[in-house]
Amino acid sequence: MPYTTEEGGRLNNFAAEPKMYEAEPPTKKQKTIYVVMAVGAIALIGGMLAIAVSVSS
Repeated sequence: MPYTTEEGGRLNNFAAEPKMYEAEPPTKKQKTIYVVMAVGAIALIGGMLAIAVSVSS
């Protein structure tokens, strides 16, 4: 483990950092899935709003 000595002789222990990697851009299939999920979420929220409006009237 890497230690550093600070003022006054105190030791400071640093945690091991995780290995870094670059994220890959989404594939065409993943983009299609994102669009389908967005449409489903919009439909769900729209349906909930419609139910709330119809119940409150």
